[in-house]
Amino acid sequence: MPEAVQQAREAADRLYRHRALRRRSPEVSAESALRGARASAALEGVDVPLEALRLGEAADPVSQGALRVSAELGRLGATWRSAPRQILARLHTLAAAGLMADPGRPRNEPTSADPLGLGPAPAPEETAVRMSALAGLLSGTTKAPALVLAAVVHAELVVLRPFGVADGLVARGAGRLTLVEHGLDPKSLIAVEVGHLELGDAYAEGLRAYLKGTADGVGVWVRHCAEAVVAGARETTAICEALSR
Repeated sequence: MPEAVQQAREAADRLYRHRALRRRSPEVSAESALRGARASAALEGVDVPLEALRLGEAADPVSQGALRVSAELGRLGATWRSAPRQILARLHTLAAAGLMADPGRPRNEPTSADPLGLGPAPAPEETAVRMSALAGLLSGTTKAPALVLAAVVHAELVVLRPFGVADGLVARGAGRLTLVEHGLDPKSLIAVEVGHLELGDAYAEGLRAYLKGTADGVGVWVRHCAEAVVAGARETTAICEALSR
């Protein structure tokens, strides 16, 4: 696992040295966010062409939710560490608008939502306990690498399904926000969601491994997340190359 974490760090460092970022970093970040939103919606089962999103032609609530989450991340970083529960509620309000009547509130009953076929979500009581632990991890001091922390945040939100609707959109947004705020990708350039999508079945398989609760299972998931960062950095490098031409 340490080797995979190091490879992800090296991929990020290579991307950040690209000459296009000297003057066009905001454009690259915006394009990465757009591609990330499309990929995140696709992982929820709504695969909309990138150009349709770019032109504002995708009206379905899942794609719109993914776009809102991506657009807002840059304004949420300042309070991510100090008030993670508040930020998660905000992310869910953005993600689930149009999908449920009162987004942003943790569920207090079982949920049947299972877009990845992971099996039943934990009961609300267990979910609340684990969400408290996650908030403590985020707001405390940890020496874990940003990639490992982001992987845990992402996985916990997907498997717990704390809101019951659009939890995957929230999880991927929170994972990306963690990479930004903990220093792996401070300018939010890496289209990590694209990486998760490109890796196909490995996304759900990694989460199933995480669900086992073993060191080996968590390692499988962290290595997947490292591969997603490498693939996402490759996607963003292609964006940089296109802008350089």
